[in-house]
Amino acid sequence: MIWFYGEIYKIASFSFICKMNNRPIIAFLTGGYSGEAVISYKSAITIENNIDTEKFDYYTIDITPNGWFHLLKNGRKIEIDRNDFSLTIEGSKIHFDAVLIGIHGTPGEDGKLQGYLDLMRIPYTTCGAASSALTFNKRYTVAVAAFAGIPVAKSLHLFKGYKLQKENILTELQMPYFVKPNNGGSSIGMSKVTRAGDLVGALEKAFREDDQVLVEEFITGREFTIGVFRFKGEIICLPFTEIKTKKEFFDFEAKYTAGLTDEITPAVVEEGIAEKVRSSARRVYQIFNCRGVIRIDFIYNESRAEPFLLEINTVPGQTEASLVPQQVRAMGWTLKEFYSALILEALAQV
Repeated sequence: MIWFYGEIYKIASFSFICKMNNRPIIAFLTGGYSGEAVISYKSAITIENNIDTEKFDYYTIDITPNGWFHLLKNGRKIEIDRNDFSLTIEGSKIHFDAVLIGIHGTPGEDGKLQGYLDLMRIPYTTCGAASSALTFNKRYTVAVAAFAGIPVAKSLHLFKGYKLQKENILTELQMPYFVKPNNGGSSIGMSKVTRAGDLVGALEKAFREDDQVLVEEFITGREFTIGVFRFKGEIICLPFTEIKTKKEFFDFEAKYTAGLTDEITPAVVEEGIAEKVRSSARRVYQIFNCRGVIRIDFIYNESRAEPFLLEINTVPGQTEASLVPQQVRAMGWTLKEFYSALILEALAQV
């Protein structure tokens, strides 16, 4: 009977066709509005190569300051209708069952997209709007963690336009310091200060990236980073990584330049230390009401025999060399299995 209704069949909804195939329709978001967009596009390569197309139909959406687009194979850009977050191709309107967020930085990691998707009533694979906004702010993250009893470094929160004398910082905090933009990731704009004469330059560097800056006392110890996600009601800790950088600290260059850092996955540690890290990670996941996969950075201070929380990344990097993919493979999962688990968990929110 289809041949009798060729024109009707031609404009039939892609959504309906996908439903006939029992495959949920997923929007995969990449890009972003910040300097971290370059990392988002690198992560996108890995994610797109590992979305299980036997389980899901997906459309990649590039979120940029100039518009939200899906790129067709012929190179034509189709703009997203932001009134209902839909895509229209050849007269067929596509609605999405869930969103896989792969945007590092704003607006994918700071709660802005999450708030929008909440209004559209579309589930997504990351933490909610409130948790994303909170954890994107490094100072508020450590403040909430400290209130819950999680060890954190002593720090000062500075705002552009409010004068705070260098002497105040030197009096209130013990050197060395880490000076970093309060919002954002990938260690962009971050400095380690070991001499008072370098403090002003470090502050200026950080303020070029953000209008809020965190000055934090340096905690000595081993640096661990651990991926955590929830699946079928269980909080799962991935095998965690020890970071050993050849630079003074794990900055943007160390993160993304081959040979500057040794990333040991899984970390070679005593089981007692490992369980403290996993236990702290599960607590952090619960305290901040997280969803999807997050990556938590800790410094394990051996004199205190406990992990200190550094920060929480709610959209961790997904390049082939990134830490979470390393940890997924160390757990014995494929990335295809892992991304499927994240999408299924999001679909279960409906």
